[in-house]
Amino acid sequence: MSYEILLQSIPIVYAGLKLTLIVTLAGFVLGQALALPLGLALTARSPLLRWPVATHTFLLRGSPLLVQLFILYYGLAQFDAVRASAIWPIIREPVNCAIIAIGLNSAAYVAVIIAGGLKRLPPGQAEACISLGLSRFSRMRDVLLPQVYRAILPSIGNELILVLKASSLASAVTVMEMSGAARAFTAKTYAPFEVFIVAGLLYLAIGFLFGIAFRFVERRIPGVAAIGKSGRAAQPRPQALGASS
Repeated sequence: MSYEILLQSIPIVYAGLKLTLIVTLAGFVLGQALALPLGLALTARSPLLRWPVATHTFLLRGSPLLVQLFILYYGLAQFDAVRASAIWPIIREPVNCAIIAIGLNSAAYVAVIIAGGLKRLPPGQAEACISLGLSRFSRMRDVLLPQVYRAILPSIGNELILVLKASSLASAVTVMEMSGAARAFTAKTYAPFEVFIVAGLLYLAIGFLFGIAFRFVERRIPGVAAIGKSGRAAQPRPQALGASS
């Protein structure tokens, strides 16, 4: 092990920290924004609404994120209609493709968690809302969804860490985040052990800070800690996005 190379790799890998945070946070926010309507659609009574969303989430959860990223970045560019469309200036940028792919993938997982949380609520709550004359929008916004999000908040915190680890796949489409910078420096030094130790420690530190932030939020929201101790919170996905998403 070369300590000289290890020290040289620290500023190289650290230079990709900004892009790692951009891809992680933007992908996470996009995933959360899409997850709510998808989760509501999964619990809809109409099969015309429920089955297309169920198929969408099945495909995204059942295929590797790397494959989805390649299809989005390399595959769509082969179609003239896509290159002539309004979305082309967006998806031709590798950073945007990484954010979109990670966001869509994360949304599929969180949508299933939200749908599970809604199904776990006692049916009497929805019936009480109806008896009070609340509209569907009001009972979702004011009664049902606040309870669901309190229950699944620990799972959402885990999802943010999984999205952080998934951001390392952005280097496959030339995004020079921390993993991309580490791979480029490894190609020059032929010392992957030292370089990726630095990258791994940085990912570990960021994940640790994210975990602290979510635990702080959990303590601030009444009922989250009690739900977590009782084991009623929705369970996160069993494996990382980067492995098989």
